[in-house]
Amino acid sequence: MSYFAHETAVIDEGCVIGEGTKIWHFSHVMPNCTIGERCNIGQNVVVSPEVKLGNNVKIQNNVSLYTGVECEDDVFLGPSMVFTNVTNPRSGVNRRDQYSKTVVKKGASIGANATIVCGHDIGEYAFIGAGAVVTKTIPAFALVVGNPARQIGWMSEYGHRLEFDANGLAICPESAQEYKLENNKVTRIK
Repeated sequence: MSYFAHETAVIDEGCVIGEGTKIWHFSHVMPNCTIGERCNIGQNVVVSPEVKLGNNVKIQNNVSLYTGVECEDDVFLGPSMVFTNVTNPRSGVNRRDQYSKTVVKKGASIGANATIVCGHDIGEYAFIGAGAVVTKTIPAFALVVGNPARQIGWMSEYGHRLEFDANGLAICPESAQEYKLENNKVTRIK
């Protein structure tokens, strides 16, 4: 076995789990999941059937990833954050064939206790603040907070708030990477 699973973790049949991944106490990985290399799945995490995780995904304690969720490489999911997969759930109505897909793009971070309403993708390196309730698609590099989540700025790949000058240019204080804001869209200058 090229990954670690705590003795209390449950891993169902048909899962593909990458090398160096760690699955901690009381977590449940349900059938037919794909989990990349070097992921860290914290305590009491549920990964529902057919969920896909890229490489180096970090999932903190008490997170549920429901069918329809896909996380690309380097995604961070904070403690007790929540995904949904049906927009109008009812206990007495079976909607298992109506799951909406949600994609969390490369490098995005979702803060503790945030809620992501299904069908709304999270852009590359977006930063969702703690407790935010996301009810729409979030663009790459966006910083969003609140309920409902609203954009209050832009973030660098290293997780620093970007301050754009009059020419629409910003520099990350940690990495010195340069960014351009144009037509309400941020791109990293290579």
